[in-house]
Amino acid sequence: MDLARSVAAEAGRPEWVGEHRAPRVEGTRLVTHYFTCLDPAYPGWNYAVTVVRASRAKNVTVNEVVLLPGDGAVVAPEWVPWKERLRPGDVGVGDLLPTDEDDERLVPGFAQVPAGELDEEGADQQMQWELGLGRRHVLSETGREQAAERWYNGEAGPRSAVATAAPARCATCGFMTPLAGELRQMFGVCTNEYAPDDGRVVSLDHGCGAHSEVRHPEERAERGSGTPVVDELGYDHIVFDDTAELELVSSDH
Repeated sequence: MDLARSVAAEAGRPEWVGEHRAPRVEGTRLVTHYFTCLDPAYPGWNYAVTVVRASRAKNVTVNEVVLLPGDGAVVAPEWVPWKERLRPGDVGVGDLLPTDEDDERLVPGFAQVPAGELDEEGADQQMQWELGLGRRHVLSETGREQAAERWYNGEAGPRSAVATAAPARCATCGFMTPLAGELRQMFGVCTNEYAPDDGRVVSLDHGCGAHSEVRHPEERAERGSGTPVVDELGYDHIVFDDTAELELVSSDH
């Protein structure tokens, strides 16, 4: 134990080596001694010094000395691969985000066929040049479903605050341009520069106050002009047999 304490003091400082804790037998003539670490930068940690005595040897030697976390120790969080740590908006200027070969969101934009049937390479070039864009991959059904769910449940969907207060839906707005492909059944792009979603994908049942059919409210008639308005909601006009006599009777009677 004394040897282990002296080695721990060399690794740190003598004043940082605290109380001796219960040792642990690692194997034949192999024991690890633990000492409380009093270094203010490592609360809850312990010095672990492993000592060993070789077979038929008289002297004990030191195997290793390390700092190990104990109860209440401050440790780094569990490592997570960068692919799982990535969040929307993390890719900045100059950053590259490689796409996995087996990404379920994508499928080949061309059909592979036996060599010689269509051309020397055996690839359907017409399918590869989908819509004249020449893309090697296109969205898979899974990719479309994930995008649709993400957009519909986000701020561009029908349940956002701006959509709830809107006077009408985007489906009837002249500034809404539908998307191409299957996504056009649910989404379009807003082209109104004054709208909060200008240049963004919105659902057809989304909406905002910049709808194309919103009009200015009619100006109220100026006070004192035009025909006077008489409030008759609380009274009834009763016409008697003698039309010369008219009496206004309260409707409460």
